[in-house]
Amino acid sequence: MEVALALFATPRPLPSEAVITTNQFKNGNHIDVEGTVFKILEFQHVKPGKGGAFVRTKLRRVSDGASIDRTFRAGEKFRAVRTEARKMQFLYADGTDAHFMDTESFEQIAVPESSFSGALRWTTPSSEVDVLFIDDEPSDIQLPSAVDLEVTQTEPGLRGDTASGGGNKPATLETGAVIQVPLFIEIGQKIRVDTRSGDYMSRA
Repeated sequence: MEVALALFATPRPLPSEAVITTNQFKNGNHIDVEGTVFKILEFQHVKPGKGGAFVRTKLRRVSDGASIDRTFRAGEKFRAVRTEARKMQFLYADGTDAHFMDTESFEQIAVPESSFSGALRWTTPSSEVDVLFIDDEPSDIQLPSAVDLEVTQTEPGLRGDTASGGGNKPATLETGAVIQVPLFIEIGQKIRVDTRSGDYMSRA
């Protein structure tokens, strides 16, 4: 009976059967900690003079983006989380959901805007993005480190600002994001923005 059950179960591997240990940690990996999915941001293996070795980590909770520090015993096991990046087109956001279309199957999905609020600040409608699926659920947008966006609203700069180079002012971008830009930036110009910090980098 046991053999029959084992044979029956073989063709149906479940994601939960995959296990990852602290020895296999890599930055960017996703792990399941007590039923909650986290992304590994940083980790450090520590071997103290006394006591067992352990691993210090900084994790980001996928559900809300909150970062936490957590320590695990060396060799501790976790369920490995299945991740897949799919090329999709960002169609539009309607105030409640963000709508995407798979560029291969043309299937459309709607994701709560709150889930992608950070990434949507730098994403224009009709642009192609890599949507990260975690355990087959859309979870995040993988952004490039910098994007070029048009300035749609800002106060006019004063003559001489370019030469002096000092001071900043708020500017609204085509995605609705508001960032600080140099005084010489004007409406209609395209600028390069660091998507990790939200900082102005240069004129595009």
